[in-house]
Amino acid sequence: MTIKAFVFAAGAAGALAAQATAQESWTMTTTWPSSLELIETDRHFVDLANKLTAGELTIEFFEGGAIVPSGEVFGAVESGTIQAGADWPGYWAGRDSAFSPLATTPSLFNAIDYVNWIQQWGGAELYNEIYGNYGMVYLPYGVTNNESGFRTNEPIVSLDDLQGKRLRLSGLEQGKLLERLGGNQVSMAGGEIYQSLERGVIDGAEFSTPNVDWSGGFQQVTKYWATPGWHQSASVFGVMINKSAWDALSPETQEKLKIAADATLVWSLAFTEKRATEAYAKFDEAVEINRYDDETLARVQEMANEVIIETACENPNSAKVYLSMMEYVNDYAQWRDASAPFNLGRTPNGPDVEALRECVK
Repeated sequence: MTIKAFVFAAGAAGALAAQATAQESWTMTTTWPSSLELIETDRHFVDLANKLTAGELTIEFFEGGAIVPSGEVFGAVESGTIQAGADWPGYWAGRDSAFSPLATTPSLFNAIDYVNWIQQWGGAELYNEIYGNYGMVYLPYGVTNNESGFRTNEPIVSLDDLQGKRLRLSGLEQGKLLERLGGNQVSMAGGEIYQSLERGVIDGAEFSTPNVDWSGGFQQVTKYWATPGWHQSASVFGVMINKSAWDALSPETQEKLKIAADATLVWSLAFTEKRATEAYAKFDEAVEINRYDDETLARVQEMANEVIIETACENPNSAKVYLSMMEYVNDYAQWRDASAPFNLGRTPNGPDVEALRECVK
């Protein structure tokens, strides 16, 4: 090889290396501001992913609102403006109602159910099917158990106490269920809840687990807490990845990101349960905590099942997700019930699987 040819080859190799480096540097943001503890799960994933993919991929992470408003994260990833965005799938239910059960369910899945379903009963494939319709790959990496419940300045101890209340509530099925129970859903971003409670714009609000609610300062502007949070029996969080950015990675790097997501999924459950326990103790000293009786919760379950079937039957994608969930519930029930009480939570008396199956056809 002549010196001229060697120099040219070296220059071309350098250009290709620089191009590869550019492809392996990602920008990622989230829907959460740094003031809310939910962002810790996103940070944990990014830190672990960067360690596992060192030299292959660098993810630069920005808190919610630093690049685009929280409500625009989906569009930014879809368009390729950024490569990755952390989310709670339910925020995108306006695009496809199937995103709602991918995020949470009313009185159905607990956190372990989501983990089981995602890992072994086909859930992961459904996340990628629904997000794939928008040119994305999805890695679920966060899960929490049921949400706190409503925080108010008047006690809620029965369903009668919900009548006419203007309550901040997130979720498609959740809003329909609240309205059926006599309340009125008010939608607003998490960052607006504190002032809305303080000024009496709303009568009460739910947002997240006790630790996240404590970080939001809701104990400063409410006196009562109604438990349990039947509206969201668990929640899932994860990262949307632009499909072109994902495809540009080597299979080995893709696998490392999946490992980081799986590890963060388990970490997030233990982390939030520990933090929720600590926050519950603090709330117990700051507000009055009330709990619905079993009869009330059974009535909520019955109405939640009705809402799930009605909502699912409006969209085959949603019905497909719920059908998969209930097939898991019925399948796992055999072993879960046989091993009770030494098992992983209750077997929920959820919606009729055959009614859901009919809606998929």
